[in-house]
Amino acid sequence: MRDPYTVLGVARAASADELKKAYRKLAKKLHPDLNPGNKATELQFKEVTAAYELLSDPEKRQRFDRGEIDAAGNEKAPRYSYSQGPGAGAYQQGPRGRSGAPEGFSVEDILSEILGQGFGGGGGFGARSGNFRQRGADTQHVLRIPFLEAALGGKKRVTLPDGRTLDLAIPPGIESGQTLRLKGQGEPGRGGSMAGDAYIEVDVEPHPLFQRKGRDIHVEIPVTLQEAVLGAKIQVPTVHGPVAVQVPRGANTGSILRLKGKGLAAGKGGSGGDQYVKLRVVLPDPPDSELVQFLERWGEKHPYDVRGKLGID
Repeated sequence: MRDPYTVLGVARAASADELKKAYRKLAKKLHPDLNPGNKATELQFKEVTAAYELLSDPEKRQRFDRGEIDAAGNEKAPRYSYSQGPGAGAYQQGPRGRSGAPEGFSVEDILSEILGQGFGGGGGFGARSGNFRQRGADTQHVLRIPFLEAALGGKKRVTLPDGRTLDLAIPPGIESGQTLRLKGQGEPGRGGSMAGDAYIEVDVEPHPLFQRKGRDIHVEIPVTLQEAVLGAKIQVPTVHGPVAVQVPRGANTGSILRLKGKGLAAGKGGSGGDQYVKLRVVLPDPPDSELVQFLERWGEKHPYDVRGKLGID
């Protein structure tokens, strides 16, 4: 959250009355009931309200000014100095209202006043009762999942910071950075209003074999010299399980085989992917003496140029 003084547009030495006037002006402009359906304005309103709730509490304001808590009210690591004076922006305290502010300066009273005027004193949102109703805040979380779970999708049990456990549906082919929305699983609302939503950002773990490109899967598979020269049927891993693949005679390092339909499932309005298998010829290690002797004899009778196109000998 930004600096609360900046959010409210007031000086750090602003009085309690100046804070109230600044908040009242912004709340009258940004309140969700006065801007129905405007998500950006709703987020601004929440930020403004959080800033006022912090600064209208004399104790929290002084602790913020001293650097003991951050703009969200969270504890910060203590800072030490050779001298310590009274916190900036301190002011005389009077009787406190429901939010910790001087009586009559609470968020609830200000909003009741605004909305009561805005709706002609009717019985709308907090108009007569003084009850402050506000949708709960949305929450943000990060969920790290294995590559294959992201590729295939399924159910994933997640534990939220408040200890609740939920079964989350992972759609097949989800990528890092994509966000899943859990409706009504955010912060509870105030005054009986609906809860916010929980947004789960997915972080997919890398895989030691598979690489994803769009909805295609790429994998590099080693083959022996005899498999490459003579051809062979080998087992190749895919995200769906191992499959038998025919290595053609004369295959070389860099040869690519396409396994149709073995990539990721089709997304909305798209098509499914394939798997591409890149072959890499691997010689015996350590070198086989019989193979070395054979190649010495064979090479003298069957020379061939593999670097001519590079312009070098």
